[in-house]
Amino acid sequence: TVGKVEVGGGSPITVQSMTNTLTTNVSRTVRQINELTEAGADIVRVSCPDKESSLALKNIVKEVDVPIVADIHFHYKRAIEAAVSGADCLRINPGNIGSKEKIREILKAARDNNCSIRIGINAGSLEKSLLEKYKEPCPEALVESAKNNIKFLEDENFFNFKISVKSSDVFLSIKAYRALSKIYDYPLHLGITEAGSLTSGSIKSSIGLGTLLMEGIGDTIRVSLSADPVEEIKVGYE
Repeated sequence: TVGKVEVGGGSPITVQSMTNTLTTNVSRTVRQINELTEAGADIVRVSCPDKESSLALKNIVKEVDVPIVADIHFHYKRAIEAAVSGADCLRINPGNIGSKEKIREILKAARDNNCSIRIGINAGSLEKSLLEKYKEPCPEALVESAKNNIKFLEDENFFNFKISVKSSDVFLSIKAYRALSKIYDYPLHLGITEAGSLTSGSIKSSIGLGTLLMEGIGDTIRVSLSADPVEEIKVGYE
């Protein structure tokens, strides 16, 4: 569950996107979240690269009706702050967070604040051990990273999570999602990372997400939008 939205199981496939504002600019971020909601987004993700951004969520969540996902880049404390500030979900890349103890602290904050987690495996930030093993990002490396992190959350008795295995390479992503879907029944978040501008992003996302959805794979999808002014966001959806 991401706030009031259920992801996976027999629930409808949900659509989400991400703001491109400075999260510390509360009024502009709220405005963009509302525009995305009006355009059909079920979930909206915002970036929390620093303390000021994660704390700004307190004011943002009061002004919107859609569940908010906090995008955590590297520092585990940002995830804890975001959970306390009212985020409905934390997107973390365990390969960037660091030690297992730090991830345990994030899980505790998520559990204490009724916050779900997306394990965001990314081809561009795989664990060093996997890069040494596979020599380069590949579907097998993404899936092994996912398996390792899922096992950790299971061992910590934390199950309110979804998972993604993204790459800027469309077909690498497709292969990774196909392989992962054969192993687990956890909700899958589909997306192509760094998909590009409106035109190229739409094409890459359509190929990647469309292929997987036609195969019955995926529970929520990330729609990539261009970094255009907020007035043009709705055009991206239409």
